Formats: sequence, structure tokens, C-alpha cells
Amino acid sequence: MTQIRLDQYSQAEYDRGKPGWYCLIWWFVQGTVFRFSLHNMYGWRRFLLKLFGANIAPGARVRASAKFTYPWKVTIGEHSWIGDDVEFYSLDEIIVGSQCVVSQNTYLCTGSHKLSDPTFGLITKPIVIKDGAWIASDVFVYPGITIHELAVAGARSTITKDIPRNEVHIGFPAAFHKHRFPEAETQSPPAVHIVK
Repeated sequence: MTQIRLDQYSQAEYDRGKPGWYCLIWWFVQGTVFRFSLHNMYGWRRFLLKLFGANIAPGARVRASAKFTYPWKVTIGEHSWIGDDVEFYSLDEIIVGSQCVVSQNTYLCTGSHKLSDPTFGLITKPIVIKDGAWIASDVFVYPGITIHELAVAGARSTITKDIPRNEVHIGFPAAFHKHRFPEAETQSPPAVHIVK
């Protein structure tokens, strides 16, 4: 006899942020006028995402096949690129900084379930991708992860831990591979003190 009781699963404590009918309208819009918009209609897709509550900066480029569960929980900074078939499983907040690349087929997962809970209780944690980071193609990012400035998640990696600034992590699970840029190039210039 199994100990799992999916018949008792409940999302009563989870807040989607919008009522069910609003979510249905978004999913319809996403599956039609968003999904079938032409390749270079980035402004149109930014408009639709903002219309449904996303915080999308000017110059952000989102491809038509990208998917957003709840766009009102998503922030994308200036001149960031979101590739084909990227999945924003935004049960919790997903923040993408400026000048970031999230490449094709990446899955940003903010939701999971309690492993030892017979009723499979829902867990959500935010994902933060800081300025200048690159998530390469077909990467899976676990809930609660922060990918720091200039960091890289290598193609087809599984990210189970935060990636520090300017580090390249690859593999399953991902581990440190090298620094993206020479460390001296990424340091802030020393403060200048003027003596009077």
C-alpha cells in the first residue's frame, strides 16, 4: 500500500496572485496572439507581458515560443534576451537582470513538492538571475537559485546551487569549471580619496 495520497493534495495555501479566470485569459492570449506573433515583434510581446503584470524593461527581447505560467511574477531587465521555448514556471518570483541571456529550452522552475509529505504539498521559491549572466541552452534551474552577475550556466546543466559572480558552472549537477573573465577585469576600480 502506497503512503502517497494525491487525492488529498491541496493548493489552498498557495496564492497565484490573480483569480483563476485571469489566469485562463492569460493562457489563451499566450497560446494565440503571443505565440503566433512574428519573430521581430518584440515590442508587441513586451506589451502583452506588461498588460498582464510583468515588469519588462525597454529593449528586452522575448521570443514568441517562450512560456510564462504567471507573468505578473516575472521581471526582465533592460536588453536581456529570452530564447525559444524557455519556460518560466513562475509559481514564485523570477527576476532576470539587465544584459542577461536565457537561451533556448531552458526551464526556470520555482515550484516543487515536499518529498516526505504524503499529500505532495507544494513548495515555491524564487529564482534570481543577476546582471550580465548567461543561462545557456537546455539548462534546468532549481527553485531558490541565484545566478550572480556575469555567471554562466553551461549548456544542458542542472543548477542545484547558486552560481557565484563571474563563474562558469557546467554538468549534472553543475559544478565550477572556470572563471568567465579574468578576475582583474571584473573588479570595481578602487575608490579615489581626495586629500584637502
